Amino acid sequence: MELKSRKDVPVELTWDLSSIYATEEEMYADVEKLKALAGHMEAAYKGKLCSPQAINACLDDQRELTRLYTLTGSYCDLAVSVDYYDTYNQERNEKLCRLFAEISSSLSFIDSEIIQQDEAVLRDAVEMATANKHYLENILRSKPHQLHPETERALAALSQTLSAPYQIYNMTKLADMKFDAFTVGEKEYPLGYSLFEDDYEYEKDSQVRRAAFAAFSKKIREYENVTAAAYNTQVQTEKTMANLRGFDSVFESLLFPHKVTRELYNRQIDLITEHLAPHMRRYARLLQKIHKLDKMTFADLKIAVDPEYDPHVTIEESKDYIEKGLSILGEDYVEMVRTAYRDRWVDFAQNAGKSTGGFCASPYGKNSFILLTWNNRMADVFTLAHELGHAGHFKLCNSAQSIFDTYVSGYFIEAPSTMNELLMAHYLLKTNPDKRFRRWVLSCMIGNTYYHNFVTHLMEAAYQRKVYEIVEAGGSVNAEVLNRLMKETLQAFWGEDVEISDDAARTWMRQPHYYMGLYSYTYSAGLTVATEVCKRIEAEGAPAVEDWKKVLAAGSTLDPIGLAKLAGIDITTDEPLLDTIAYIGEIIAEIERLTEELES
Repeated sequence: MELKSRKDVPVELTWDLSSIYATEEEMYADVEKLKALAGHMEAAYKGKLCSPQAINACLDDQRELTRLYTLTGSYCDLAVSVDYYDTYNQERNEKLCRLFAEISSSLSFIDSEIIQQDEAVLRDAVEMATANKHYLENILRSKPHQLHPETERALAALSQTLSAPYQIYNMTKLADMKFDAFTVGEKEYPLGYSLFEDDYEYEKDSQVRRAAFAAFSKKIREYENVTAAAYNTQVQTEKTMANLRGFDSVFESLLFPHKVTRELYNRQIDLITEHLAPHMRRYARLLQKIHKLDKMTFADLKIAVDPEYDPHVTIEESKDYIEKGLSILGEDYVEMVRTAYRDRWVDFAQNAGKSTGGFCASPYGKNSFILLTWNNRMADVFTLAHELGHAGHFKLCNSAQSIFDTYVSGYFIEAPSTMNELLMAHYLLKTNPDKRFRRWVLSCMIGNTYYHNFVTHLMEAAYQRKVYEIVEAGGSVNAEVLNRLMKETLQAFWGEDVEISDDAARTWMRQPHYYMGLYSYTYSAGLTVATEVCKRIEAEGAPAVEDWKKVLAAGSTLDPIGLAKLAGIDITTDEPLLDTIAYIGEIIAEIERLTEELES
């Protein structure tokens, strides 16, 4: 049995990209507008950005250019993401990326010329700006790291080449890897990337689950050297760029767009590794006891506390859960959820060549597009609620802000999404006083929301920091080194309570976030904010919800500290993170207590 080809998937399970462009011809018409606008900007502004008026006029055009970039780029890239076997879409996307690189190179003079102006001119430009204000302020902030105009032009021209490691990673993972079926007893089971990550990792049958993990690991092991080579190229490039731009370290360079200090970054990793590990080891021991496992392995960590109670949830049934679970955010928010189902914002399909995991893309001026693979599990409901959190965020942000003010810091970007997971769980807890039901909901919070964001991604962040430390010291990494680093990271967190095999060590191969700078740590950062704000909403109701909506609408007009402050949270201290870790510990303690009561 094999996964379906994309062409064989029912259309109702797929997203509808026609809400961006009704036809491919319409998309190409905007490509022509993009090219014409870029040509006009080069002719009209090159060598002339010496007054506040000229600067703002140029940036007004650049906002429209950015909009066209976003729409055409999203239309082509999203088509690729659901089927990496489709060579037509691949070629179309590559062609557009080459055009973007050419235009970016030809217009690289804009930031270079603006930065070269006297401080007084720039300040006047900021004063007279409206939609361009924060863009100009960011240019001023970037001034110490701007290179010679010709260097910037060359780097822009090379943008497609510089992003090649990520393309190689995706092609290796989603196009070249073809998984054989595996057998347990007399039964044969199909295997694929999404099948493993979205289904078999949660399988209650230990023999099937562990066999799936072994078969999956055997296949990805065949590609570890090319994957390591792509990743090493990525991190070496980032280190080179950090040096060229005069940053003190690659960490400072990658955190610069996040607008947070290295202290905040290190705190997420260090405090969670130290303080959360004891709680999660208790949870692992509880899973081993409940499931009567001979030992606890890495392949067992995502099983449910009560798999017999885990409801089978259809896509249609998920609507009711999510609408009611997020109703506290108001009727407008619920209407967005209804529209997402009705107008096919979501790609639910399971097909060969489709990207794994889940994401939400929200092109400016259009609706969002959510990718996931539906497996009829409650985990899918939480994933969809998570991605709808991104959709709700950018619905408010995009409608309230200039396109320049929608690039929200990575430190904060996962707060709205994880908030929705928590709101879903809190809603469910109020619907039924039954002890078994309560234990099931609490275990969903630990096994899905907190495990995914505070354990899986946090371990990736801790491992990633070790990689960059090697690169920072002038070294490089290969498959052997990466396997060792990941194994050491996992062993340090789980101790003797979980067996970490060589197969577990290769989980570094599964994460695309490593090609997005310092992204993995942001999940725990966002969930820390979400946990504290969710507590406010539970305690205060409407006033806290209104504050949260103001945060969502603020976009990138505030840095992460400012956004958290607007929500009533002070992330300049350790308190929110330590409080969140303690809250996780309390949930695990209650799951233990409920288990004892249910077994007695």
